[in-house]
Amino acid sequence: MSVKPYYSPQGGLPAQTDLLTDRAVFTDAYAVIPKGTMRDIVCSKLPFWTGMRMWVLARPLTGFAETFSHYIVELEPQGGSDQPETNKAAQAGIFCTSGALSLTIDGVKHSVKEGDFAYIPCESDWSIVNEATDVAVFHWIRKAYQAVAGVDKPEAFVASERDIAPTPMPDTDGKWATTRFVDPDDMRHDMHITIVTFEPGGVIPFAETHVMEHGLYVLEGKAVYRLNQDWVEVEAGDYMWLRAFCPQACYAGGPGKFRYLLYKDVNRHMTFL
Repeated sequence: MSVKPYYSPQGGLPAQTDLLTDRAVFTDAYAVIPKGTMRDIVCSKLPFWTGMRMWVLARPLTGFAETFSHYIVELEPQGGSDQPETNKAAQAGIFCTSGALSLTIDGVKHSVKEGDFAYIPCESDWSIVNEATDVAVFHWIRKAYQAVAGVDKPEAFVASERDIAPTPMPDTDGKWATTRFVDPDDMRHDMHITIVTFEPGGVIPFAETHVMEHGLYVLEGKAVYRLNQDWVEVEAGDYMWLRAFCPQACYAGGPGKFRYLLYKDVNRHMTFL
C-alpha cells in the first residue's frame, strides 16, 4: 500500500471509551501538538470566508510563537474568500496537501494543487476558492513582512515540490535534504518555508541551537525528535513549535521517509524590545 505524501487532519471525535492520554506537550521552549488533537471542536473560522474551517497551530503569543501564525484550512467545494486577509502587513505562504485550489493574486489566476506552494506578498489583493468537487486542505503561514530600505519586496509566485530537486545537506550521503521554494540568498524574503526530508535512519547529527524560530508540520513518516532536553516520538500529522535557540535534533525511524513542512524567520536584523 502506497503512503500518502501529505498528511491532512481527519477531524471527527474520539469514542467516549477511548483513553484521554496523549502526546501533547506545551512548554516555554517548545510545543508538540499531536494529530489527535486536531478535532472538530477545536476548529476556528474567519470573517469573509464560506465553506471553511481551520486548525490554528501557532499564533503570536507571549512565551510561544513570536514571528508567525500557522493555520491548516479545510475548504469545502465552492468554499473560499474574496477577502481572505484583513491585515495588509501580512505576507503568506500556502502549501496544498489535498485537492486543488484556484488562487488569484493581484488579478493573476493560479491553479494550486496537492504538493504546490504559493507565496503571497504583503499588501496583495488576493482571493481563493475550491472549484473542485472534493474537499481541499492547505497550510496557511502568515508573517508580518519586515521591509528593508533599498531591498525590493518579493513578488508572488507558485511552485511545485515535484519540480524542485531537494538540496542534500553536506556530509549526510543524501539522507537529509531540503526542498527550497525560495533561493536562500534572496534577501527580499524574511521567511523560508521548505520541506525537509530524511531517509530511514537519517539524523540531525548534532543539537541545532540557533536564532530562527521554527514551526514543523510532519507530512509523512515518523521519527524521534529532540526538543530542548526531551526526546519525543512524532508522526505524520503532528506539529512542533520551537522557540529561538531551543536545541533540536532527530532520528528518522523508518520504514519510510520522514518529511516535514518547515517555517523559519531569516535574513533580518534582530529587533530590540
